[in-house]
Amino acid sequence: MWAEVAATIRPLSREPVNPPRDGEGDHPKDGKGAPPSRRIQRGPPPPSASRPVPLPVPERNTLDGTWDKRLRSGAAQPDRVLDLHGMSLDSAWHAIDSALERSIAAGERILLLVTGHHRPGAPPVERGRIRAAVHDWLAASRHAPKIAAVRGAHGRHGGGGSLYIVLKRR
Repeated sequence: MWAEVAATIRPLSREPVNPPRDGEGDHPKDGKGAPPSRRIQRGPPPPSASRPVPLPVPERNTLDGTWDKRLRSGAAQPDRVLDLHGMSLDSAWHAIDSALERSIAAGERILLLVTGHHRPGAPPVERGRIRAAVHDWLAASRHAPKIAAVRGAHGRHGGGGSLYIVLKRR
């Protein structure tokens, strides 16, 4: 019976599998005894390209460990707070742009952006659209080269509903 089942299986590799010889796939019908083990013969591995092409590594906004530790613990105090509750997408974008401009001009380092918590649900979600768009806005902003990192805020500063925007030194 095993030989009949094995004959219907297609091998994973493209190399031909040697069919079982007579009596090799048979085992006692009383269920006692295990079928003999077979070694699958595989061909050589497929030839690989001479040298894989490395993918470009995207530039990450990183901070040193001290900054990340201060932000995670909530020890860093924001220099400016921008609350986006009740704003439309357009007014929120303009508010972020002007707050970044003022923070950069004043030499501030941390801007706390209060966006509101993520609202799960099937699209279209009427709430949480600003939160969903903030990262794309910041990446496309004219101030993007002056942003060192964007991190989630500590619980005392709004937790999952807020973001720290850390600005580079002048």
